[in-house]
Amino acid sequence: MSGLVDQIRAGLYTIWNRRWIALGVAWLVCLAGWLAVAAIPNKYESHARIFVRIDDVLSDQIGLGADRHRDIDRVRETLTSAVNLEKVVRATRLGEKVTSDKAMEGAVAALANSIKVTNSQENLFEIAATSGRSGYTDAENAKLAQDIAQKMIDIFREENLSGGRGEMSDTLAFMDQQLSDRQKDLEAAEQKREAFEAKNAGMMPGTGAATARIEGARSELRGVESDLLAAQSALASINGQLAGTPPTISVPGTAGGAKGALAQAQSDLAAMHARGLTDSHPDVIAQRAQIAQLARAAASEGGHGGGGTPNPAYASLQSIKADREASMVALQSRKAGLQADIAQLTTQQYGEPAVAAEAARINRDYDVLKEQYDKLLRDREALRLRGQVENEHNAVKFEVIDPPTTPREPAAPNRPLMLAGVLIAGLGAGFGAAFALGRLRGTFATTAELERALGLPVLGAVTLALTHSALAERRRQIKLFGGGLAGLVVVLLALLALEFMKRRLVA
Repeated sequence: MSGLVDQIRAGLYTIWNRRWIALGVAWLVCLAGWLAVAAIPNKYESHARIFVRIDDVLSDQIGLGADRHRDIDRVRETLTSAVNLEKVVRATRLGEKVTSDKAMEGAVAALANSIKVTNSQENLFEIAATSGRSGYTDAENAKLAQDIAQKMIDIFREENLSGGRGEMSDTLAFMDQQLSDRQKDLEAAEQKREAFEAKNAGMMPGTGAATARIEGARSELRGVESDLLAAQSALASINGQLAGTPPTISVPGTAGGAKGALAQAQSDLAAMHARGLTDSHPDVIAQRAQIAQLARAAASEGGHGGGGTPNPAYASLQSIKADREASMVALQSRKAGLQADIAQLTTQQYGEPAVAAEAARINRDYDVLKEQYDKLLRDREALRLRGQVENEHNAVKFEVIDPPTTPREPAAPNRPLMLAGVLIAGLGAGFGAAFALGRLRGTFATTAELERALGLPVLGAVTLALTHSALAERRRQIKLFGGGLAGLVVVLLALLALEFMKRRLVA
C-alpha cells in the first residue's frame, strides 16, 4: 500500500512540476474541441402520429377489409421510396438548392436517412423527420423538420385515398380487353359447333354431344322413376282407403238404424287410418269400441234396418284412384320413351365413334371457353363493384392524433454534455502530457523511487529552501495557474450559456 501511495505522490509531483505544460495542452485541446463541437450543426426532430381506422361494414361485406390492410402495409413500406422522397424535396426548402439530377439524388439520399416511419401498433403510425442542414439557422432547421413531417402525412393520405384508383382503372381496362378476346373465341367456337351439328344432323339428332345427351336423358329418367315410385305409393294408399270405405250407407228406419250407424262408424275409422292414426291412438280405440257396440245392435236389429244409399266418400276415393292410375300410366310411358332414347343414343355413340369423339372435343373446347368467359365476367363485375365502393364510399379513415411538432430544442447533438466532455478531455490530456514528459526526462520525485531505480540505499535528501521573494513568486505563479484553470471553466460556462440562449431563441 505504501508503494502505491509513493507512486501516486510521485506522479502528482511530476505533473505539478510541469503544470504549465499541462495547462497549455489543456487549453489547446479544449479550444480545438470546443471549436469542433460548435461546428456540428444542431439536428431538430419533428414527430407526428396517425391513426388509421378500417371498420367499414360494406367493405368487409365485399371483401375489401383484407385488401385495405395490405394496401396500408404496402404504403407504409414504400412511403420512403425515392419517388416519394423526391416529392418531399420539391415541396420543401430542400429543393431550393437542387439544380440538377445529381443534386436531387444527393438530396433524396440524405433525406432517406432523416425520416423514420414506424408502426407502433396495428393501426398507429409514427413519423419522425430530422433536419440538421448546414447553411440553415436553428429556427429554419426546426421549421424544415416540421414541414417534412407534414408532407409525409400528405403523401400517406394521398397514397391510401387515391393510390389504388388508377390501378383499378388499368385493371378494369385489361379485364375488358380480355373479355372482348374471349368473346370472339367463344363466338368462333359456337359457329364451329353449329356447323358440325348441321353437317352430322343425320347421325347425331338433337343438340349437343351424344354423351351429354345420354347423361341428360339418364338424369331425367332418374327423376321420372322417382316420380313413378311416389305415384305407386299414393295409389297404394288410395286402395287401402277404398278397402276400408263401404260403397253404400244404410239409412236408419223406424225400427232403428244400427246398420247405417255401423257403416258410418266404420267409414270414420277408415278416415282415421287414412290420416295416419295408429291403433293405439285414443280416438281409434274409442271408435273401435263404438263399432263393436253398433255391431251388436245391428245383429239384434236383424232385417228391419233402413235402406242403403251411395257413400260420397267412396265415390271421391274412386275418382282420386282414377287420377293416380292415369298419372302412373303417363310416367310409365315417359320412362319407356327415355329408355328408348338412351338406347338409340348409345347405339349412335358406339356406331360412329369418330363423329362422337369430334363432337366431344368441340363441345369440350366450347365449355372451356364458356367457363373462362363467365369467370372473367364475374371477376370484372366484382372489380367494378370494388372500384365504386372505393371511389364513393371510402372505408379508410385517417385521424392525425399528434400533428407534426415544432421542435423546441435540438435532438442532437447533446452539446452541453459534449462541451463538458471536452473540458474533461482537455484536462486529462494536459495532465497526461505533463506526466509523460516527466517520465521521458528520467527524473525522480521521491527518494524511494530513486532507491528502487539504483538498487542502493539513499542516505538522505536535500530540502529546497526558498527565500521570501521566491515564496512570493511561487504564490503568484500558483494564482496564475489557478486563474488558467478557472479560465477554462469560465469559457465552458459561457459556451453553455450561449447554447441555452440559442435554444430559447428557437423556442
